[in-house]
Amino acid sequence: MDIEFTDNKELESGETIKETVQADTEMKNWLVNYVGEKAAPENGDVTVEMIVETMATEFPEFLMAVAEENWVRGYHQALEDVTEGERIAREEASTDTSELSETETSD
Repeated sequence: MDIEFTDNKELESGETIKETVQADTEMKNWLVNYVGEKAAPENGDVTVEMIVETMATEFPEFLMAVAEENWVRGYHQALEDVTEGERIAREEASTDTSELSETETSD
């Protein structure tokens, strides 16, 4: 499985991807050292982006599982948002109709 990264500025992520990773746990220490050896950054700093690129190359199944879960959760949240938006729209329409009826009654 090949994963291609794009340099399209419109698709860039937030600032998190450019952050330097602090090896403050045993696993991060191992991962930062591993990626640092593979990527050999000039300044010695390992970024989240470097870790993602290394994982995409060496363990794409892991990133696909994370991406799939993220997509499902996002899709579910979108459906929840649509349902809530429809409920609010119905309530507002109902309120507008009842206000209109009250105005007609008072004339």
